[in-house]
Amino acid sequence: MMDSAFITYASDVLGETNTGLSGSKIAEYSTAYAVKFDVNIPYSNYPFPDSAPNKRTALRKNIMAFNDEQQFFIIKELCDLPDFAGNEDAKALKTKLLSKYGKLYTDILISELELVQETIHWLSQYPRSLKVYNEALVKYDNRIYERNILDDMRLAFELLLKEILGNGKSLENQIAEIGQALKQTEVSKELRNMFNALINYYKDYQNTYIKHDDNVNVNEIEYMIELTSLLMKFLIRTIK
Repeated sequence: MMDSAFITYASDVLGETNTGLSGSKIAEYSTAYAVKFDVNIPYSNYPFPDSAPNKRTALRKNIMAFNDEQQFFIIKELCDLPDFAGNEDAKALKTKLLSKYGKLYTDILISELELVQETIHWLSQYPRSLKVYNEALVKYDNRIYERNILDDMRLAFELLLKEILGNGKSLENQIAEIGQALKQTEVSKELRNMFNALINYYKDYQNTYIKHDDNVNVNEIEYMIELTSLLMKFLIRTIK
């Protein structure tokens, strides 16, 4: 269950005096959610009565009227409003919401995960890789669970390696090059060995399912997207 302390925190951010929603907007959005979910809320009109001393209190009590999954949906959607573009507090709120209560929301998109968003940011300077990476995310977010997503992830990774290392080699033939590049940036021997081992296992897994088997477990696809993201993000930040 979503605890009341978190809802208070969310309401303080979303209804903050200077950077949050206005009282009228809080009433407007709250009423829209009440209609959407067929829920009675205490404060549907603005200005609020004396029982709500400020807009943060009105928002908190309104959110409390909904069930857990609805609360998750409302807080997440409010964080995504244009009103909060560039608002670091709202961004932090959304990150905590997803990490702490993400299991309540069955329609969460993998493209919204913080790791994936960071990877997209770092890939912005590698458009060929980013294009293929985004194509895989779109397929997954649209419930197209097939080995082609793994193929896209592998290709995005391979394209990134070619650009970073300045060669045209396939993934299988990049392992020594990666190790040398990491050594030149003074990455520890232990981490280099671990990284190369990961890529070897990654390569073997991809070869098995891309070439021979369409029946891939959905959870494994998600893991491979996250693993690919971690590998690419580390390389971009490490190899200049």
